[in-house]
Amino acid sequence: MNWHRLNAEEVYELTGTTPAGLTSMVAAERLQQVGFNELSASKKKNALHIFFSQFTDLMILILLGAAVISGFIGEMTDTLVILVIVLLNAIIGFLQEYRAEKAMQLLKQMAVSQTRVHRDNQTKWVSARDLVPGDIVFLEAGNAVPADIRIIESIQLRMDESSLTGESHAIDKITGALEMDDLTAGDKVNMGFKGSFVTHGRGRGIVVATGMQTELGIIANMLQEKEVQTPLQQRMESFGKKLSLLVLILCGLFLLAGWIRGEAIGQMILTSISLAVAAIPEALPAVITISLALAAKRMIRFNCLIRKLPAVETLGSVTYICTDKTGTLTRNKMEVESVYFNGKLYDPSALAEEPKDGDLFLLLQAMKLNNDSVVDEHKHLKGDSTEIALLELAEQMNISKENWPRLAEIAFDAERKLMTTFHRHKNQVIAFTKGAPDMLLPLCELPEQASIEQQVNDLASMGQRVLGFAYRFWDDVPDNPESKLHETGLRFLGLTGLADQPREEVAAAVAQCRVAGIIPVMITGDHLLTAKAIAVRMGILNHKKDICLTGRELASVDSNDFLDMVEKVKVYARVSPEQKLTIVKTLQQKGHFVAMTGDGVNDAPSLRRANIGIAMGITGTDVAKEAAHMILLDDNFSTIVKAVREGRRIYDNILKFIKYLMTTNAGELWTLLLGPFLGLPVALLPIHILWINLVSDGLPAISLSFEKAEENIMDRPPRPPGQSIFDNGRGLHIIWVGIFMAVIALIAQAWAIRNGLHWQTIVFNVLCLSQMGHVLAIRYETKSFFGKGIFSNKPLIISVAFAFLLQWLVTYTPVLQKIFKTEGLSLSEFLFVGLLSSAVFWAVEIEKWFSRRRIKSGMQSVL
Repeated sequence: MNWHRLNAEEVYELTGTTPAGLTSMVAAERLQQVGFNELSASKKKNALHIFFSQFTDLMILILLGAAVISGFIGEMTDTLVILVIVLLNAIIGFLQEYRAEKAMQLLKQMAVSQTRVHRDNQTKWVSARDLVPGDIVFLEAGNAVPADIRIIESIQLRMDESSLTGESHAIDKITGALEMDDLTAGDKVNMGFKGSFVTHGRGRGIVVATGMQTELGIIANMLQEKEVQTPLQQRMESFGKKLSLLVLILCGLFLLAGWIRGEAIGQMILTSISLAVAAIPEALPAVITISLALAAKRMIRFNCLIRKLPAVETLGSVTYICTDKTGTLTRNKMEVESVYFNGKLYDPSALAEEPKDGDLFLLLQAMKLNNDSVVDEHKHLKGDSTEIALLELAEQMNISKENWPRLAEIAFDAERKLMTTFHRHKNQVIAFTKGAPDMLLPLCELPEQASIEQQVNDLASMGQRVLGFAYRFWDDVPDNPESKLHETGLRFLGLTGLADQPREEVAAAVAQCRVAGIIPVMITGDHLLTAKAIAVRMGILNHKKDICLTGRELASVDSNDFLDMVEKVKVYARVSPEQKLTIVKTLQQKGHFVAMTGDGVNDAPSLRRANIGIAMGITGTDVAKEAAHMILLDDNFSTIVKAVREGRRIYDNILKFIKYLMTTNAGELWTLLLGPFLGLPVALLPIHILWINLVSDGLPAISLSFEKAEENIMDRPPRPPGQSIFDNGRGLHIIWVGIFMAVIALIAQAWAIRNGLHWQTIVFNVLCLSQMGHVLAIRYETKSFFGKGIFSNKPLIISVAFAFLLQWLVTYTPVLQKIFKTEGLSLSEFLFVGLLSSAVFWAVEIEKWFSRRRIKSGMQSVL
């Protein structure tokens, strides 16, 4: 229903009420029909449900099965280790999902407890929860609006709707009907919305929507949209399913082959468990989580607070950044950019050189005197941001308002769009009037009105908010000074153009985005001319084919047509929460990874739906922060670009330790599978594999996350969303190095058995130490280990040394020998292990040498 188009009598009729209000009986009946005035949510998951849902992943179920079977056949150490791993992963997943449930609860906390209504032809207080359509609500400064209402009385009524509409200024409310149909909430100036606040004046309104039918309720409903998975989550889920299927097939085939050969069933079960444990990278989830946590801690230095850890790596995939204007691209501080008087346009710095007399003196006095800003006890200016900017300019010009006492005023209202103050100066009274030029100029005696109107249009096209100033002398304060009839016969003084200044560093950040293949898009609650001017200055709008859309224009575009044009739209102005959500979904339909910034309740659904939602730390509401994945502590666009760089760095390093850990698993798997076919006994016990996968490999893998960013990290496009973690040769590397490790391990096993040595301990150590050589070699994709500085990643060097120490303890300490079933090696055995293990390091270094030659020859052929 377009309530904003109806006059008060039509609203009374359609809501079935009168100026006397509803009767208590009718209100009770309506409450039964429409329900309570509160936000409902989908069925809430309890903590136990969320916790146990973490155990439904197929890889986790396989590990749990392995733990149960290990316990059944008496291997309790293996059982306990596996269960601890599974439990830690479940706790991490539980904490992430449980936190996501809070956004809806915070929305509910925005409810108002009591409100004043007119019922039974009398004023009474009722619970806001019991409001129904047709109730007449009283509003005054300081009140929260308890439901969606149609304003029927406005006495200088002004509301802060910033959390719902993104409009940074308080909105003056009117009572008259509006003509247009498809207005956004921010343009419905005769409506009040649940969740907004009265900042000034008083008024009355008829309740037209309650609960989930309100604008806030619609937003709450959209908040129940399912969050999209991060790129890494999508890739790891796909990989996990394929790997789990492979594990089950391998174990089944292994059991079948052993049964056919007449092997002991107990030994075959134990070997199958070893295979399952070898194939599943138990350390990978923990290593990824720890690495993301370390990156999140590091990102606080860049003024980024990560709320949901997967957001760190998502930043590396971002192809679109949809950003708000106010406070993010700009400083959220209005300043006077232009002053027009005596037929000339000045900027403030040039104005300082002009003599402060005549019309300029009166114009500056008007800025200072026709102004309700005040200085607080901390010497800070408080008040409307536009008035603060005017006062600051007047003070910069050393204008004093002493001996100009205010005698009376005609307050600003939304219909006149003017404000007049009367002041005594010497023996006269002077009235200063300021306001919208289209309302002010017709009241002035102006022979050159057309040229001034052209100047107004020029300033507006530059994205400036234009105010006009005029004055009139009086012998004394007129009778009934609050009457707007006194705003006639004015003498025009001049114009000011104000704007929220762009942040100095943002233009460079936008340029960096474009080099990195990321498209910045502005989505703002501001008017189109202002948004367009800022977008041009920032470099967001820099192509003839780029499109700007208003919310009204977007509403008239068919969804298929919008899908075709969405990649060309660079500026959206005056859009609704539903439209923000549509923008995000449409970009995602086109295969993009979208970062969305926001600070209000109206932004929460799109923040939640975006691949990475970014809330403002300074101006953001609790609801927006709870729905977001990341919080900008300084509300600065350039901080997002720094975060993207960090996201790319951490993802590069995640790929390195996926390659590292999966190569370990491949080596173990090939060793276990090929050994029996070559007539060798099963080389490793489950506890050996768990030790390699978790402890000796875990610490070096985490240390890989400290590797510095590649030099060209922001000169390359975002990685394709569909790119596999095994692309760019990683899969091939895992296969050939895994087979090479297995071959080395099996050679060591065969040689040790033939010579009557401690063969199982030797194989255990060969695989462990081979991985240490491997991790040192894969620090760089193509550069040699010796070419960039051995100690450039000190945590990695320390962790490798520590892994050597741990392996020595497991091999030579009597207590640990009993647990791990190892035996002390002789000096010759240990040297043999070291020599064989180093082969992997040198093999990978040779692979990188060939890669460098291939890249170099490719560059020469291009030249």
